[in-house]
Amino acid sequence: MSWIKTIDRSEAEGRLKKIYDRICPAKDKEIAEILKSHSLNPRVLEAHVELYKNIMFGKSNLSRSDREMVAVVVSKINHCHY
Repeated sequence: MSWIKTIDRSEAEGRLKKIYDRICPAKDKEIAEILKSHSLNPRVLEAHVELYKNIMFGKSNLSRSDREMVAVVVSKINHCHY
């Protein structure tokens, strides 16, 4: 859970609701906390999602599994659920 104010999917309106629906089309699924941490600034949320997609799926010398491994290790070091 984030320590800053966030907007849950059930409370999202306007642009934020559209972004949440695009990020996670399944209406019964929760939005990840890391993404909700940007909910007060939807423009930043969109930028975060684009950065993530480029890091994880863009052209790289690292394989997809290597990228996931790095993400897991960093999350563990930061005591974050992943």
